[in-house]
Amino acid sequence: MTQQTKNINYYNWEKLKLFVQDVFMHLDFSEKDAKLASDVLISADLRGIDSHGVARLIGYKRLLDKNRANAKPILRIEHETPSTATIDGDKSLGLISAPYAMDIAIEKAKNVGSGWVAVNNSNHFGIAAYHAMKGLDKDMIGIAMTNASPIVSPTHSKARLLGTNPICVAFPTDKEPAIVIDMATTTASNGKLEILQRKNEQAPKGWIQNADGGSSLDPNEIQSGGALLPLGSDPEHASYKGYCLGAMVDIFTAVLSGANYGPWVPPFVAFLNPLDNLVGKGIGHFVGAIRVDAFRPAADFKSHMDNWIKTFRSATPIDESKKVLIPGDPERENEQIRKQSGIPLLSKVVESLSEIANDLQLEMIMPENQ
Repeated sequence: MTQQTKNINYYNWEKLKLFVQDVFMHLDFSEKDAKLASDVLISADLRGIDSHGVARLIGYKRLLDKNRANAKPILRIEHETPSTATIDGDKSLGLISAPYAMDIAIEKAKNVGSGWVAVNNSNHFGIAAYHAMKGLDKDMIGIAMTNASPIVSPTHSKARLLGTNPICVAFPTDKEPAIVIDMATTTASNGKLEILQRKNEQAPKGWIQNADGGSSLDPNEIQSGGALLPLGSDPEHASYKGYCLGAMVDIFTAVLSGANYGPWVPPFVAFLNPLDNLVGKGIGHFVGAIRVDAFRPAADFKSHMDNWIKTFRSATPIDESKKVLIPGDPERENEQIRKQSGIPLLSKVVESLSEIANDLQLEMIMPENQ
């Protein structure tokens, strides 16, 4: 057994979800919002996006403790047309405001073919896939994106002006699993750096630069003034494309919604205060729902999606040991495995959950493999 394996315990996903729900309720969430927030976090862990699952719970609690986030938000529509809306999230966690926005987008799409909702005055919203996938069972294409704390340097820059700014698009299918494209606009997400920090491992080359703009392998470099790199890593490998994608997300989610953008986006960590002279309200999100039958019969589209998937799956691999994947395959396979075997949590994540349990006087959930 490796040291890394020794530091991992497996937790039943349903029991873990109930524990997280209990935490949110003790943090003064309504039962409805606590169920929703826990569902978003556990869906991340089930899908293998460990950086955005229960490992984030301690960060959310600290934001709530510092009054940087609101456990009982009153979400309101600031501006609306038949196909669009802008929502003030009232300092809610994005775990609450983003699904709310997506529900509105879906209702608008039912009425006029597509719905687009921008959100300001929000916080971190978990995995983008959770929100984008809400339209799948309604034969809608779902889109979700958010801006994030500025830890990314634009191409040719030392300054940190963008977040990891993820994008997700989810496409409905017929018999094949849905296509879910969920990605950061950086070479790696900040959450992956946090996982490396917990494991005491180095980062691959091309993920990070130091404060002077030089290459670094240290996953703690951000704390020393370094930055994550846009998708592509450097100009020779088209990092300007990742920079442009990150910029696009920042504009859609924040400049359009009235949230903070660029270097003004509030930091996720509670011990750092937002900058003075903010240009907007909180963090911004942007979600959309597109009704497939606004373009062609849904059955036809989904049939051709199945054909598209089968075609790409049958592509000749370079290495026979590595099959050609469809976007969303790894996450879907992880979900199947983890519902059976449990959600693996590193010891440092378990320690953070124990800290929360002690603070709130809750009984800590026990692992399945002990």
